[in-house]
Amino acid sequence: MTVIAPTRCAWAGSDPQMQAYHDHEWGVPQRDPRMLWEMLMLESFQAGLAWITVLRKREALRAAFAGFDPQRVAQFGPEDVERLMGDAGIIRARAKILATIGGARIYNEMAARGEDFAAFCWSFTEGRVLHGDGLSVQASTPRSEHASKVLKQRGFKFVGPTIVHAWMQATGMVQDHAQHCFRRAALRGR
Repeated sequence: MTVIAPTRCAWAGSDPQMQAYHDHEWGVPQRDPRMLWEMLMLESFQAGLAWITVLRKREALRAAFAGFDPQRVAQFGPEDVERLMGDAGIIRARAKILATIGGARIYNEMAARGEDFAAFCWSFTEGRVLHGDGLSVQASTPRSEHASKVLKQRGFKFVGPTIVHAWMQATGMVQDHAQHCFRRAALRGR
């Protein structure tokens, strides 16, 4: 009996880890504020790198950054930065490490003001999933440019329009599975 592989977005390629990410996570609407923050930080680590690099180091990054618990990460000091710089299992970019610590502090400041991070993130799409046509591939959009500007005004780093667009796609704010991809139909209406 021949098993026919599902048709996926081309970017999923043939790497099993990338395919699993595509099949089970990418594009699924994420409403958990902590997870939205974690994904923004992971996308920030991607700047200048391939997503597979981040994906392969994801568990090490989670361990190094206290499970991406913003309350704990916000407490990181210079000794933690040096510890992270010495951790060969993660992406050792000082600016990105500092941006993650700063991002945790911003997240906590927002929470202290009673601002829900998930509501803030989803405000970029008026709280609904936006559906791409499944044909065109864009590096950024006017929405990701606006979201990037707002995130930068809040103090987040490594949040240019391309990174923000990738984050919006990954967390399902923007549904951009290709027309032929089996996940497009599966996520319709979510």
